[in-house]
Amino acid sequence: MSRNAKINALLLLVVAALAVLPLALGLGDHKKEPFTGSDSEAETAITEIEPDYEPWFSPLYEPPSGEIESALFALQAALGAGVLAYYFGLRRGRRQGELRALADRGGPDAATDTSAPDDSSRDSSGDHSTGREGSVGGGSGSGSGGSGGADVSAVRRA
Repeated sequence: MSRNAKINALLLLVVAALAVLPLALGLGDHKKEPFTGSDSEAETAITEIEPDYEPWFSPLYEPPSGEIESALFALQAALGAGVLAYYFGLRRGRRQGELRALADRGGPDAATDTSAPDDSSRDSSGDHSTGREGSVGGGSGSGSGGSGGADVSAVRRA
C-alpha cells in the first residue's frame, strides 16, 4: 500500500469517526432536539437571558419547513464545493500544461524532470538534445502549436 493510499484511508477513517461517534456516544441525548444548528442554540440562549429581546432584522426568505431549509443549505454547500473543486482542478491543469510546455521547449524545468534524457544525450553546449538545433521556441512541429521563437518566460504562471 502506497503512502498516499495510507493517508487517504486514515483520513476516511477520521471522517467516519467524526460522523459516527457523536451518535454512538449519545451526545445530545439530554436535549429536546439534540443536533440542531448553532443558530437555534444561540436563539434559545438569548431568549433565556433576555426574554424581551427583539431581533434587529428578519430573514429575506423563510422556508416553510426545516427540511426545506436543510435541503437549501445542502444545495448551497454542494454548489460551493463544486466551485472550489472546479477552481483547484483548473489551476492544477494549467500548472501541468505549463510544465509540459516548458519540458517540450527544453526550458529550465526540463533538466530536473525525471523523464529527461541522461547526460549522454547532451549536445556540445550542455543543453539537452531536442532535435530542434538549439532553438528554445517551437517550430511548426514542436507540438506546442507555436510559430517558433517563443520565449520561455512568456509562459504564464498560475
